Amino acid sequence: MTHVSARRGALYVSVAATAWGTGGAAGSLLFQTGGLGPAGVSLWRYLLGAAFLLVLTRRSVVVNGRVLLVGAGMAVYQTAYFASIAHSGVAVATVVTMGATPVFTALGSRFLLREPLGRVALTALAAALAGLVLLAGETALQSDTSSVAGIGFALASAAGYAGVTLYSRRHKDDDPQGVAIGGFVVGAVCLAPFALVEGVVPDVSAASVSLLLYLGAVPTALAYGLFFSALTALRATTVSIISLGEAVGAALLGVVLFGEQLTPLAWSGCGLLLAAVAVLAVRAESG
Repeated sequence: MTHVSARRGALYVSVAATAWGTGGAAGSLLFQTGGLGPAGVSLWRYLLGAAFLLVLTRRSVVVNGRVLLVGAGMAVYQTAYFASIAHSGVAVATVVTMGATPVFTALGSRFLLREPLGRVALTALAAALAGLVLLAGETALQSDTSSVAGIGFALASAAGYAGVTLYSRRHKDDDPQGVAIGGFVVGAVCLAPFALVEGVVPDVSAASVSLLLYLGAVPTALAYGLFFSALTALRATTVSIISLGEAVGAALLGVVLFGEQLTPLAWSGCGLLLAAVAVLAVRAESG
């Protein structure tokens, strides 16, 4: 396995986050034009992502106990994320998911990976939680119950994403590309029964096919390949914090493309959360 430096790992996560930031918009467009729901979109995303990586890396599919856990976690958090988009929109789903993820990851790093958290880190965690409550609470007050459900799905997605990040970091010597391919295959198998009930055959049109191919190639094959490679060089908390770049791009796409809006109080909560995780980023790097 090729060694990845910390600097290159940070670049990999930055590129992955940028690619992920477009995934929510692609999924939302598929809800509208492709005739697919969250499970169906996630199933196609993983199948196409595995196919692209198999062709590009010329690796075979290897499924073992670790890959099974990674794939199951990916199935949970990916479907929960798209379910959150369906209920509350791209901007809210992505900001809540990506905002909560570094908090969950930092706590997991402390108690599962035994990485210590000092007073500064704990203060940053408290501020991040306050920002998240401000963001989620304001959204819930301004919306109906479906948006409350959307926030719940986003938090479930964040928990699943943090679990996969921590587990992959713990087993950082595994082949990152092989883990990504195996995870996609296992995730697709987990999602297949739900996708069959929900509807798995997309509407065949140039728009829907193009969106599916883009979703499989860029926010999936490319982004996850880089993500798992970065975890061989960087701490789990650092990776999750850099990944917050996804929230910025996705929120802007949600506002520009879909006319979504966040209230000033919600944006204030987002700013507090991002400021807190920025402190965590400095702490993680200096640690």
